[in-house]
Amino acid sequence: MFIGGSGFVMNRFQHCCKLCLLVNMHKIPRQMTSGLFTSRHVLSNDDKSVSRFPVPDMSTLPQDLQHRFGNSKFIPNAFRALAYRPVELRAFLFYNDVLMQGKGNITKADKEMIAVTVSSENKCLYCVITHGALHRMQSKNPLLADQLSANWKCADLDTRQKAILEFAMEICHSRSPSEELYQKLYDQGLTQDDAWDIGTIAAFISFSNRLAHLTEMKPNEEFHYIGRAS
Repeated sequence: MFIGGSGFVMNRFQHCCKLCLLVNMHKIPRQMTSGLFTSRHVLSNDDKSVSRFPVPDMSTLPQDLQHRFGNSKFIPNAFRALAYRPVELRAFLFYNDVLMQGKGNITKADKEMIAVTVSSENKCLYCVITHGALHRMQSKNPLLADQLSANWKCADLDTRQKAILEFAMEICHSRSPSEELYQKLYDQGLTQDDAWDIGTIAAFISFSNRLAHLTEMKPNEEFHYIGRAS
């Protein structure tokens, strides 16, 4: 439907997806997006494209989670899949927000770079596709996410980015980073707190990858197109 479409259609589609992501991060009022998405995004409870486990109707979730998603018809499949256990979904969302929306020297583009690379190493289709989309949005670089998903060691990275990913990959492989890797971060003007951020994001994404494998979740089709040239 979207491949080969007009530039107007693609731009409109990307705009809608970006608005949805902002809604879920509480950046814009929900009423501003009323009627923005079509009903084709509403999935049945037994839709195996979301999860091998039952997917509950979002209207049956606890009130705080219903408020989180509101009336949005576009909900990332990860959230729909994890809604099988609402208490766990709540905890997942809270920690995700703390890590991925927190302030510091590690930018949102850096965080999504870590997420794509770790997910590729863990062979997680869902997270590679979704975080690849978010990386394209945050970095404004439509090429790097694809490079990272294929082989981060061959990607067009600067010295700072390489230091970040070298550190993150040690956590991905359940190894303690060496003093040399810490020093590489410090040489790039990063701090001990930044090392913590890199490590916790790599650990959390690895956890997410394993949940995606457990549930056999597939990414929403829309994520494949976000941030790419029309």
